[in-house]
Amino acid sequence: MASGVDFGILQNVPRLLIEVDLQPIQGTRFQPTGFPDLGAATYQLHDGTEMLVVESAQSMANRLEAVCWDSVELDWVGPLKGLPYVKVMDDGVMVTCSILEAHRLNSEYIARTKRFLEIAKDLQYEKDKPFDIIRRLVPFLLKYDINSLLHGVFLEEIAGVIRLPRTLSAFIEAMDVKVVPSGGVKINRVEPGLKEGEGNVIYGRQEYAASRIIAYFNLDLAQIRSFGLGTTVENLLIALAFFKIHRFLETGLRLRTACDLEVKKTTLTRPETFQLPELKKLIDELPALIKAVTSEGKFAKQPVTVVSFKGEKA
Repeated sequence: MASGVDFGILQNVPRLLIEVDLQPIQGTRFQPTGFPDLGAATYQLHDGTEMLVVESAQSMANRLEAVCWDSVELDWVGPLKGLPYVKVMDDGVMVTCSILEAHRLNSEYIARTKRFLEIAKDLQYEKDKPFDIIRRLVPFLLKYDINSLLHGVFLEEIAGVIRLPRTLSAFIEAMDVKVVPSGGVKINRVEPGLKEGEGNVIYGRQEYAASRIIAYFNLDLAQIRSFGLGTTVENLLIALAFFKIHRFLETGLRLRTACDLEVKKTTLTRPETFQLPELKKLIDELPALIKAVTSEGKFAKQPVTVVSFKGEKA
């Protein structure tokens, strides 16, 4: 198939690495992700540089999926229509889908349904027998949920050995960070003297400033090739990964109300000779790649596999 994107340059490259310098879209402060009983994830490098995790790898995976979903049409965004995924319905209303669920196909609303247990027979999993990830799991994911080939999956609901690591990973860090303490007050205009949080409440908060904020993207090209799915599928997975990165950088950088970022500079650190295709070129390319893989019979006959949530958990 003729291609508008030259994937051949990447044929012998094991990893594609991208660094994107970010900055607050207004002002200098930003609010990082926080964790229960931990708060902001700060740490020091060996030279004493104060570092901060702005967005974790698991959160970035979810964000790279979310930017591909049309919340109005309840489907992939335009260029991705035709890619396989699993949709969960309840009385004719969509409840969720494998693109939006944190654990993808292993979501309890998918993996425990009768319909999914039927199609899971395609995995040919037998307890206490060796399970071939490449020959069984990989084609299964391509057929029913291509997204899981990029973001990984752990089908613990079926068996603990059925797992695939991420092919596309990302995270955001900040360097040379300084704490910016501030606060606010919740005002009760009617009974300000009430106790236990019902009256006026003064609270503190912490934001951060940094000399540099960097988003890192890592595409494991060697893993994509190890799937053995053929050149067309490989090109589709690479194009889909590029599309996700572009979409996130263009539409997904409002991480929180107090963490709205924009791109300063994008650097492709490996391979240095490769230029990331423009989003427009990927939008033109993806429908043709999807059509080509569909014609090879590697997707499910109906790209959207529907499972029923209500009353159908096995």
